[in-house]
Amino acid sequence: MRFYGIALLAGATVLGACGGENQSATATAAANAAATSTATPSTATATTIPSTTPAAGAAAAAPATGTTHEVKMIGDATGYKFEPANITIKSGDAIKYVMVSGGPHNVAFQNVADAAVLAQLDANMPGQHMGQASGPMVMQPNEAYTVSFGKVPAGKYDYICVPHAAMNMKGTVTVQ
Repeated sequence: MRFYGIALLAGATVLGACGGENQSATATAAANAAATSTATPSTATATTIPSTTPAAGAAAAAPATGTTHEVKMIGDATGYKFEPANITIKSGDAIKYVMVSGGPHNVAFQNVADAAVLAQLDANMPGQHMGQASGPMVMQPNEAYTVSFGKVPAGKYDYICVPHAAMNMKGTVTVQ
């Protein structure tokens, strides 16, 4: 039994070490060089303040400027689904995903071929991400997660709930 406790602790440590932000080596080096060059000898400690501007190639979050639509995330005896599964909105609108039952749920966009569009979707998804264009887990009934479609061009955007992808919990957002 003691072995399982040690294995669990070691696994948690390894996963915790993997959870940081992705930064390129040049961006990290540039940030460290800037912090060092502007610091006085008395303040040249290991403290760095993260930049609020997006890195090169990244998009800035665009707020919703239109209507906020609601999509329910449901898991019950009838299956796991987004309701409505397919929704049509205008660029600048937002979608508020509300957890109804059967959680945890999340929203993860897939098959977005254009890297700039994928970066914009990712930037418009607030909070911690589980991956690129993949929002956090929504755990409690009535908990909501809102995604802005500001600066997202017209097109079809497929998404899934990662924990329930095998149960066909998927949808499509059509931006006009």
